[in-house]
Amino acid sequence: MTTDLNAGTQDPVYVTDALIAEDIDAYLEKHQHKTMLRFITCGSVDDGKSTLIGRLLYDTKMIFEDQLASLEKDSKAVGTQGGEIDFALLVDGLAAEREQGITIDVAYRFFATEKRKFIVADTPGHEQYTRNMVTGASTADLAVILIDARQGVLTQTRRHSYLVHLLGIRNVVLAINKMDLVGYSQERFYEIVKDYSHFAQQIGMETFLPIPMSGLKGENIAAKSTAMPWYQGPTLLQHLEEAPVNDTRLQDYAFRLPVQWVNRPNLDFRGFAGQIATGVVRPGDAIRVLPSGKTTTVKSIVTWDGDLAQAVAGQSVTLTFADEIDCSRGDVITAAAEPCEVADQFEATLVWMDEAAMLPGRPYLLKIGTQTVTATVTEPKYEVNVNTLEHRASKTLGLNAIGVVNISTDRAIPFESYAANPDLGGFILIDRMTNATVAAGLIHFALRRSQNIHWQAVDVNREAHAAQKTQKPAVVWFTGLSGSGKSTIANLVEKKLHALGKHTFLLDGDNVRHGLNRDLGFTDADRVENIRRVGEVARLMTDAGLIVLTAFISPFRSERRMVRELMAEGEFMEVFVNTPLDVAEARDVKGLYKKARAGNLKNFTGIDSPYEAPEAAEITVNTVELSAEEAADRIVAAILAR
Repeated sequence: MTTDLNAGTQDPVYVTDALIAEDIDAYLEKHQHKTMLRFITCGSVDDGKSTLIGRLLYDTKMIFEDQLASLEKDSKAVGTQGGEIDFALLVDGLAAEREQGITIDVAYRFFATEKRKFIVADTPGHEQYTRNMVTGASTADLAVILIDARQGVLTQTRRHSYLVHLLGIRNVVLAINKMDLVGYSQERFYEIVKDYSHFAQQIGMETFLPIPMSGLKGENIAAKSTAMPWYQGPTLLQHLEEAPVNDTRLQDYAFRLPVQWVNRPNLDFRGFAGQIATGVVRPGDAIRVLPSGKTTTVKSIVTWDGDLAQAVAGQSVTLTFADEIDCSRGDVITAAAEPCEVADQFEATLVWMDEAAMLPGRPYLLKIGTQTVTATVTEPKYEVNVNTLEHRASKTLGLNAIGVVNISTDRAIPFESYAANPDLGGFILIDRMTNATVAAGLIHFALRRSQNIHWQAVDVNREAHAAQKTQKPAVVWFTGLSGSGKSTIANLVEKKLHALGKHTFLLDGDNVRHGLNRDLGFTDADRVENIRRVGEVARLMTDAGLIVLTAFISPFRSERRMVRELMAEGEFMEVFVNTPLDVAEARDVKGLYKKARAGNLKNFTGIDSPYEAPEAAEITVNTVELSAEEAADRIVAAILAR
């Protein structure tokens, strides 16, 4: 079969099916090997980010006829561009975005030219959605920072520029947009460039490419602007097509593979699957598994299409080892001669993304690479003012705050600094109760004390202490509102246990604030630290074989869970002294509720600070139904029955 591709012309060209197939194969082969550039657009509100991307899609012929017809119809309905096409509607997909004319979510779009393929992330400009901008920037090779020519450099421009540089994006385009609204003024363009250059120098941004443009009019987007003949640089699309991509440099670093899955389809095969973060690996290479430090050699590199003689950064593979050594999900396979570091305490930059402020000492989940561990954040070393770049003292971090902190994890983890390896240096913090991502972090270095402090082996261990006392150590944690009767019941329980010959110690909330915790107040952050310290002391006392009784309001579930996880299995008993607020307030033995109601006692639990009741306490006693004596008998029976 043949096809006339030029029917009716003087010189018709006939193409066979084989030739068509050959051309299609050549076309596919050509496009398959195009490089891919990931970039983001960011900046302040209403700088024209969505319009710019919509114009790029339009100018690169990535809009179908039906989409264009729908876009023209929607543009007339919205009426924001004076009858012209509103290109922002191509990207702003949420109803709220279209109604408000803003970007809320991160919108990813794909387009391609003859030279390259692109994935662009349109990130929101509002300060409250900074976390979405960080998400989009985390995988980008290039950033397009937009500035409204009428507004100039704004606070959010500085914040996004700081984050872009912090995340390691070194290819930056300063897109000075809406030049049509300032008469295409060359003076205004250079005024903004000078202002931005001063800030860029302060944050260490060595180079950036300023381009004057109009997203709405298409000036200097895909074609050179005739309205600004004074600008002699590249168009935005030209620069995007020629900008370097970071993928190839990853092969030049030492080999790193975070293990995602232990591949065990049958008893005869055991491999370790994951995506290579950096470097190159070959069969026979000596490797080291971290954090254990065990060494062996690579036996084979297995893929669906067969074994490989070599694998490089970016490839997903399964490695088999020459020796049977322990390796699990979350471990990192490294070059034996060039392992990464292992530590449990770090200095890191933290970008806080949650409405609720960071609470130092509260346990969060830290996800780094393929591993998830429990971590706590100490008080920030400082918070960064994105306008002046000054380092100011802060006890916490609020929404969108950027600070430098120390982080401690519950066990040593393999890592590298973010600057050296984003895959093993970047992490997120997750709230343990809601599973919401609350922060993104970048590791700087391990703290020296994480390397210098080790557990000292002792001959008389916790089992020996417990055996000497002929009892099982435990922490009996009384929680409830002020005035619920915690201290009264805990005191009775200790008296009864003491009479039975048990070795006990009672830690009372008021008593520890006279010494151990006398420096702490009653803010949420101080309450967290109060319980953390008490939990550590209680754990040490169980090491001595004691039955430890604690009576603390301990209003937050997260901190009570933290203490539970410090203890051995079965050694933590949560006792909820369930007294209604009105009953506890009516008792008001210390007059605290009266002061709180009058506004003379701030951060008082139950009045202007929350109490999170236990969801699955081992014991619940209702002091309206039971006397203190009856409650104590019930608790003692439960302790002895363990």
